[in-house]
Amino acid sequence: MITDAIVPVAGRGTRLLPATRSQPKEMLPLIDKPVVQYVVEELAQAGIERILFVTGAHKRAIEDHFDHPDVGVKILYTRQPQPAGLGDAIRCADGFANDGVVVALGDGVIDPPGVVP
Repeated sequence: MITDAIVPVAGRGTRLLPATRSQPKEMLPLIDKPVVQYVVEELAQAGIERILFVTGAHKRAIEDHFDHPDVGVKILYTRQPQPAGLGDAIRCADGFANDGVVVALGDGVIDPPGVVP
């Protein structure tokens, strides 16, 4: 069973400017919590025990948000020196998981619970 996940969140969020000028896109609210919170909760519900966030510049809000995670997973961080694409972000997690890993995008939410289309 896979119990580790990588969540790349190092991008600059330029497609969502100006909303991302003051906060990471992963921290933009969706209903009552940041988008990345939905991602972490879904991973926890799927049996993930450890999540490695690959962060970048100006992503401190994500780390601050998960200072005291209430979802029952261990959260770790590594830093991508500069945004160089999704593949490079995943490479930054080299050595994190031994028996397979899930990669979940930190800004990807599809049909979250409670959202009426």
